[in-house]
Amino acid sequence: MKISAALAGAAAVHPRLEAAPQTGPDAIKRLKPMTDGIVPIRDEERWDRIRKAQRLMSENGIGAIFLEPGTSTFYYSAFRTWISERMIALVIPAKGDLAWICPKFEEDRMREIIRFGTDIRTWEEDESPYKLVAGIFRDRGVGTAKVGIEERVRFFLYDGLRKETGGIEYVSADPITAGCRMFKSPAEIALMQRANDITLAAYKATVESLKEGMTPADIGALCRDAHRALGASGGASANIGEASAYPHGSSKPQRLKEGDIVMMDGGCSIEGYQSDITRTVVLGQPTQRQRDIWDLVRRAQDAAFAAAQLGVPCEEVDKAARKVIVDAGFGPGYKVPGLPHRTGHGIGLDGHEWTNFVLGNTTPLQVGMCFSDEPTVAIPGEFGVRHEDCLYMTAEGPKFFTKPPKSIEDPFGSA
Repeated sequence: MKISAALAGAAAVHPRLEAAPQTGPDAIKRLKPMTDGIVPIRDEERWDRIRKAQRLMSENGIGAIFLEPGTSTFYYSAFRTWISERMIALVIPAKGDLAWICPKFEEDRMREIIRFGTDIRTWEEDESPYKLVAGIFRDRGVGTAKVGIEERVRFFLYDGLRKETGGIEYVSADPITAGCRMFKSPAEIALMQRANDITLAAYKATVESLKEGMTPADIGALCRDAHRALGASGGASANIGEASAYPHGSSKPQRLKEGDIVMMDGGCSIEGYQSDITRTVVLGQPTQRQRDIWDLVRRAQDAAFAAAQLGVPCEEVDKAARKVIVDAGFGPGYKVPGLPHRTGHGIGLDGHEWTNFVLGNTTPLQVGMCFSDEPTVAIPGEFGVRHEDCLYMTAEGPKFFTKPPKSIEDPFGSA
């Protein structure tokens, strides 16, 4: 699970943060930045990504892919900017050089920040950007070949291209973008490792700072301040008591009291790469019911991890976690009380990306894939428990970025 993608920051990959708070809980004031030694993705790796994309295009009969600014554009070119009603776009052809499209008045800024490709085509306010794209397709020999549209491209841009470029078939670019981005390199894994390390440290300081009377907003502010003290932009949603039974929380007023479950779910961004962790704790002494459900979910998380072996279809991981929960008398399937959502999602530059631990997904697990492992038991009207740690696939099998919690009284003891 993941809180708003805004945590990653839309305008900056590794933003300069304000100084750590000098007031507030001691556990947060004691934190020091954990960002020394971060190594951004090197240009050579991005060129390798572009070459892989071109190879996948040739294999899939696609002549080019069309992308708006977003995580896929950043993945290939290290380029970030905002989007508006004016087209700014990147075309990666199967053969030939990259090409960019932007408004004429943006050209100087674009030339400052574009590092990959020198073909930048501009349009005046009274001109059609779609004609520029059509010209790029002609120049790159696309002809009547298929063109892949990245999944985040807005419909009005696709529609304008379709009308301007008769004879071209537009298809999903997922075989190209997902075909590259699903498989993380060692450099990407290292950035995700740092993000996860930071979030776990922020959670620990936040949990140490919990007090009766706090609201979810109060807890979220603590977690935000903890991330900032550690040198990252991040935070977490928090849900208390009965609200923890709803996977994305409740809008009803909540105030923390002794004996309440607190579920924290969130992460941070390092050079654009995401963490995603959930910890479920109790303020004070847990009841036997809370302990039993907490332990059950941990067994389900372990079962999912054990099932996540190379070559195994993704759905088998979901089945393994779900069986533990159903065998304990919950469900069946996605019914509540029980596990109402998939067991995990892909993660990387987006908090949720390809592919998922979900029934029906027969994609085999391969080296470099990254996922959350996050079974839940949701009991409406009572409480919910979720444990979430992300894993990545190695040649030896799965490996967690963060060690799962040790016990309900010691959620960070094994970290």
